[in-house]
Amino acid sequence: MSDDQSTTDPKTKKKGGFIKAVLLGIVLLGAGGGGTYAAFASGLLGQHAEKAEDMQPKLVLKGMEDPFPYADDGKDKDKVEIVHGTGGSKYRTAYYNFGEEFTSNLTDGSALIQISLAASTHHDGRVLMWLHEHETALRSRVLVELASTDEAELMGVAGKQQLQKRLAAAINQVLEEREGFGGVANVYFRSLIIQ
Repeated sequence: MSDDQSTTDPKTKKKGGFIKAVLLGIVLLGAGGGGTYAAFASGLLGQHAEKAEDMQPKLVLKGMEDPFPYADDGKDKDKVEIVHGTGGSKYRTAYYNFGEEFTSNLTDGSALIQISLAASTHHDGRVLMWLHEHETALRSRVLVELASTDEAELMGVAGKQQLQKRLAAAINQVLEEREGFGGVANVYFRSLIIQ
């Protein structure tokens, strides 16, 4: 009998080992399949993975409708449709007028500057919305730039143009800090007085 038991035990062990190997293989296949499904479903694998939408303002061509129109408190209710010319930039230009004038001492302390500003953009209405929303921070930054300007710099046309570039860069920096995008192409003087 002992011979019969010794011959049956190894066979049982071999069958038990084979069954364990098959079960382990099934478990591993199931785990691998589940992991693959999860990777496809979450977008890590496969062509159906969604690309992150670019939320930056887009350039608006002349004649195109702005996807984010900026309404300036009902002032446009009687406005007629704009017909753009064929020359110049292929992008339309939109303007934002700062509500109040900017008044500051100049660097040397003996002169005073007072300006009214408008900013232009070729991008969609979000830039205009951001100019309106962050006007307080923008006003502060413009005043800092004006206060760091010397009177002698502003006596010629080149100095005034340089100030425009500095103001546009300063405004873009504030917008980039707050919204992640500047978008102001230029700054224009609506009025400029130096006393």
